[in-house]
Amino acid sequence: MIPIRPLYKEDRDAIQRLLIRSTPFNPAEIATAQGVIDTALDHPEKEEYSIYCAHPPMGDLLGFVCFGPIPMTDRCYDLKWIVVDHKFIGRGVGGELLLYMEETLVKKNGRRIYLDTSSAPQYEPGRRFYENRGFYIDSVLDDFYRDGYDKIIYRKNLYPTK
Repeated sequence: MIPIRPLYKEDRDAIQRLLIRSTPFNPAEIATAQGVIDTALDHPEKEEYSIYCAHPPMGDLLGFVCFGPIPMTDRCYDLKWIVVDHKFIGRGVGGELLLYMEETLVKKNGRRIYLDTSSAPQYEPGRRFYENRGFYIDSVLDDFYRDGYDKIIYRKNLYPTK
């Protein structure tokens, strides 16, 4: 089991490096992620997103998960990112971060988790990761990002629906 703890200010630079070297994100997406992280660090009172890190006591940051409530919904949450250091992909870090988030949301009586991603080829491993863990495609917005690149919205129910 990998220790998972809240985000600390000291994690900022490690997360920046992780985003650059371990994701298919483009510079605009990395800047957006860093902005969300900076807001969480600088204004914790806003409580927009929760960020937790997989970080062994005597090791480097392995990854992080970022999620938060979707405004104006009944206990629905947005999974913004799960990012894992490229050296640890396939070793269970992402799965543990996802499970930690799900357990946290169940304790809060969360109802559903949504996430969105692109249909671009570089996001295929991420899509497989989520599909293998019970997420299913809820909707597709054709040509959302640009011609041929759809926005795929996934959903996972945290408890059985009627």
